[in-house]
Amino acid sequence: MNMANDVSVVILAAGLGTRMKSRQAKVLHRAGGDTLVGHVVNTALESARAERIFVVVGHQADKVREAVGPRGVGFIEQTEQKGTGHAVLCGRDQLALLGGLLVICYGDCPLVRKETIAGLIQQQANSSAAATLISTYLEDPTGYGRVIRDAHGNVKAIVEQKAANSEQLRVREINAGIYCFNAELFWKHAHEIQPNSVANEYYLTDMVEILIRAGHAIQPYVIDDPGELLGINTRVELAAVDRIFRERTVRDLMLSGVTIERPETVTIDAQVKIGMDSVVEPFTRILGSTEIGENCRIGACSIVSNSRLADDAEVLPFSHIADSTLERGAHAGPFARLRMQSQVEAKAVVGNFVELKKTRLGRKSKAQHLAYLGDSTIGEGANIGAGTITCNYDGVKKSPTTIGDGAFIGSNSTLVAPVEIGPGSYIAAGSVITQQVPEDALGIGRSRQAVKPGWAKAKRDQNVTRAES
Repeated sequence: MNMANDVSVVILAAGLGTRMKSRQAKVLHRAGGDTLVGHVVNTALESARAERIFVVVGHQADKVREAVGPRGVGFIEQTEQKGTGHAVLCGRDQLALLGGLLVICYGDCPLVRKETIAGLIQQQANSSAAATLISTYLEDPTGYGRVIRDAHGNVKAIVEQKAANSEQLRVREINAGIYCFNAELFWKHAHEIQPNSVANEYYLTDMVEILIRAGHAIQPYVIDDPGELLGINTRVELAAVDRIFRERTVRDLMLSGVTIERPETVTIDAQVKIGMDSVVEPFTRILGSTEIGENCRIGACSIVSNSRLADDAEVLPFSHIADSTLERGAHAGPFARLRMQSQVEAKAVVGNFVELKKTRLGRKSKAQHLAYLGDSTIGEGANIGAGTITCNYDGVKKSPTTIGDGAFIGSNSTLVAPVEIGPGSYIAAGSVITQQVPEDALGIGRSRQAVKPGWAKAKRDQNVTRAES
C-alpha cells in the first residue's frame, strides 16, 4: 500500500464548543502558534495527500475554511450537528469512492503526534481487521469509554462510563475516539448507524459494535502517552495544550543544537526554524513562520515574527522584528523596531530606538540612534545620524526617500519625501531637505546662525531689576 495515496483523513471540526465561553468556534482558538484545527491538518498532511484530507465544518464554516483552506484540504458541510457518526456520513459522496484506509480524528485534539497517526495507519494496513482504534491506559479513566478485549486481544466492545458494570469500570484502557477503518467495510456498513434513542445523535463508536457483529475484528493501537489525546473544552485546557506545544518545540530545538536560556520563559511557535549554535535569550517570543540561521543571537525580551534572519545576525534585547529580513551579520537593537518587509543587508546596523518601515538599509550602512526611516531605500556604507526622520506621509499618500551609497546624513535631519540624496553627499545636521541633493554635494536646509554678544547677561540683569522693583 502506498500510504499517502491510499489514506483518507476526516477531521471533525463542526462544533461550537460552548464550554470555551467564546463567540469563536473552538477549533479556531490558537495554541502553540496555530489554530487547533491547523495543527491537526498539519499532522494529517504527514500521512495523506491534501486532496484526500477533509475537514467537517459547521459552526463558522467560512472562517474554518479560511484558516486551513490554503493548505489544500477539502471540506464537508455538516449543517446540523447530529453527532460524530452523522458528521462522517455527511461526506459520503466525497469519501465513499476513495477506498483504501479511512482515518477519523478531531479538530480539537491537536497534540496527537504524526508518528502516532503513522503507527495507527501502519498497524491497520498490515492487518486483516476492519478497523484499528487508538487506546491508552489512564490511572483514572472516569468519564471515558472502556476498551473491553476478547481472549485474542481484539476489541470486544466499547462500553461508556454510565453503561459499564462494576467489573468494566475497573478497566483502565480507554477509547480515544481516533480510528483507522478499512474504507470499503466502513461504507458497506455505515448505513447501519442509528440515532441514539436519548440524544437523537449518530455516534461513531457504534461502528465498532456494527463491524464486530458483522464478524470483523477491531484492533487497539495502544499509545504510551495519554497527554497526546488531550482534547480541549475550556480555556484552562487550551493553556495547558499551549504549554505542551511550547515545551515540545524548545526541547526539539535544543536537541538540534540551539541554546535556549531559561527555556521556561521563552515562547516559540511550532513552525519556527532555528539553525545550529544560535542563542535565544530569556523572555523572547519567536512567532509565525520565522526562520533564523546559524550562530545568531536573539536578545532578551525581543519579539521576532514572520521574519528571516541569515547566519550570524544579531537582535539585541527589547527589539521587535516583524515581516522583515536581516541578512548575514546584520545587527538590530536594542529597542529597535523593523516592520512591513524591511530589509537590513549584510553587516548593516540598526541601533537603539531606530524604526524601519518598508525600508532597505544597504550593506554596511548604519542607523545607530533614535531614527525613523520609512518607505526608504538606503545604499551601501551610508550613515544615518541620530534623530533623522523621513517624512514619508503627507496626509494623503506615502512617498519614497532614496539615499545613495556612502551618503552621510547629519543628526536631526528631516528628509521630506519624495526626495533623493545622491551617493557620497552630506546633509548638514539639523537640516530640512525638500529637494534633491546631487552626488558628492552638501545639502543644508536651516536658517543662518546669529550671535548677539552680551545678550544673555543683559537679559539676566533686566530680570533682576524687575524683581527688585
